[in-house]
Amino acid sequence: MKNPLLSDLANGAHATVRRVVSASPDADPSLLRRLGELGFIAGEPLQVLRRGPGGREPLAVMIGETIFALRLLEARCVEVLPA
Repeated sequence: MKNPLLSDLANGAHATVRRVVSASPDADPSLLRRLGELGFIAGEPLQVLRRGPGGREPLAVMIGETIFALRLLEARCVEVLPA
């Protein structure tokens, strides 16, 4: 079974970061490193606050006490464990 991704979660959903993975050829190592530097590391709890117009991007995600706006490409690189 495929692990759920941050991009799959609904508004208001809580989850825990499982790992950061390369979801496409456009997700280069620097993007993955940047996500880790922002706090998207295994074991960190997060919440999807809301999505942009039409339910797409950006995704407003709270990790720790910080809110980030992620593109779908970035959200597809974060595997999660839904709460």
